[in-house]
Amino acid sequence: MSPDKILTRWGALKTERASWMTHWQEISTYLMPYQGRYFVSDRNRGGRRMNSIYDSTATRANRILASGLMSGATSPARPWFRLATSDDDLNTYQPVRIWLDDVAKLLLRIFAKSNTYRALHQMYEELGAFATGATILLPDYDNVIHHYPLTIGEYAIAADYKGNVCTIYREFEKQVSAVVKSFGYDNCSTAVKNLFDKGSLDSWIPLIHAIEPRADRDFSKRDNKNMPWASYYLEAGGNEGKFLRESGFPQFPALVPRWAVAGGDIYGNGPGMEALGDIKQLQHEQLRKAQGIDYQTNPPLQVPSHLKNSPIDRLPGGITYYDAASPTGGVRSMFETQLNLQHLGADIVDVRQRINSVFYTDLFLMLANSVDSRKTATEVALLQEEKLLMLGPTLERLHEDLFKPMVEMAFTQAKNANLLPQPPDELRGMEIGIELISVLAQAQRAIGVNSVDRWIGSIGAVASYKPEVLDRLDADYWVEDTADLLGVSAKYIVPRDKAEAVRQARAQAAQQAEQMAAAEQQSQTAKNLAQSPTDGDTALSGIMSAFTGYDAPAGA
Repeated sequence: MSPDKILTRWGALKTERASWMTHWQEISTYLMPYQGRYFVSDRNRGGRRMNSIYDSTATRANRILASGLMSGATSPARPWFRLATSDDDLNTYQPVRIWLDDVAKLLLRIFAKSNTYRALHQMYEELGAFATGATILLPDYDNVIHHYPLTIGEYAIAADYKGNVCTIYREFEKQVSAVVKSFGYDNCSTAVKNLFDKGSLDSWIPLIHAIEPRADRDFSKRDNKNMPWASYYLEAGGNEGKFLRESGFPQFPALVPRWAVAGGDIYGNGPGMEALGDIKQLQHEQLRKAQGIDYQTNPPLQVPSHLKNSPIDRLPGGITYYDAASPTGGVRSMFETQLNLQHLGADIVDVRQRINSVFYTDLFLMLANSVDSRKTATEVALLQEEKLLMLGPTLERLHEDLFKPMVEMAFTQAKNANLLPQPPDELRGMEIGIELISVLAQAQRAIGVNSVDRWIGSIGAVASYKPEVLDRLDADYWVEDTADLLGVSAKYIVPRDKAEAVRQARAQAAQQAEQMAAAEQQSQTAKNLAQSPTDGDTALSGIMSAFTGYDAPAGA
């Protein structure tokens, strides 16, 4: 691939993206003014951008959505995924289960040590506003992995025939010192070398980074230039027909989640787009309400012409002199404005509720409050079952577009760094999958657990007067299935073989205790008989004498 072809495709991708840009810019204006880079020179601008926002309800709702997804789907404070194989029986095998749990904990520590959670929060904000987020995940010597989060407008993407994002191009700027340090002095253009030699280290240089499937790779080689995905860096308009760097990746390094995708669209649609009309209406009503208040508290005045050059004191208690011969010619309002702010305020409340509903604010605030009230995932599911079901498709898409590939990349880098423990022999050749066990995932699973709980409760009620119904309940399977649905660690569950051994030992101990009790009872009975007096003898001797002579010969 030549630099000219990269530039040609970059132009085609920007043309494909052009229809979305106006929409994104409008969302930035009314929702997230500091997000989005629609021109290369947009970086590091600190000017006031909130001038179109009179009511911050939408901005706050989007932040609650981002924080809710962070705490509900990928909380840094608790495990939010686990590893499993496609073999259910193997998943219950204790050494395999413990190894999978240990590896999951290792990956969670890698995420916590790197900038993963900061990048995820930024992506969640972009998802809520623009329905598309992006980050590039690369290996890192210090932290195993490192995210390079992107914002809307600075990148363009393309998808394969299955609809999965497989290509990402981005245009950004770096300072001369960073360009030389990243790519080497000899690889830079003449213009960059001249700036570096003159000491202009803080000048900004536009760069293009392209990641796409490599079509001309040599499958017999495994170097960077023959990996499945190609990576190209070049200077925009100044690289003199050569790359700053050409390399590659064994797997697509970009994570590009989308809230929802319609048909064959490349970019996503989501809450920010759905609520944009309400957001603009809210800003308009707040502006008109403020203007109405101004008209009532600071109206335009009608002043007699002879007071044109005279001072008018408009402060409370102020005095202004006018001609008594014209009593109706005093200072007065030019027209009366009687705006019913009560009705306008009620409509503003209604619009705010619609905006909060679009961003699932009530659901995520309920999840946050459930920590204090100790609500279980089942209780959360019962309270917000409908909203959880509506959020289900989004979580499924995030699982495929974000969570699964991110965990796989971290697993690959941990393996390359020799950080993984030695796996059991049973895992040879087995594919390892990822299951979500976050608060949101458990709450959605709890919707299915509710029916099981009701069934168990019904059996318990019947068992009080018909105990044999418990024979139809497989308690061991219930323990394992419920733990699986609720994401309980395998270390809390005793394996079936060990549980069976404990049961056998308990049964043997009970049998021995029963035999000892029976023997003791017989001994006590004999003792009591021996000590019980009858006619001149004891009961025991009487019993023994009753059997005397049975073996003697007849007539003896």
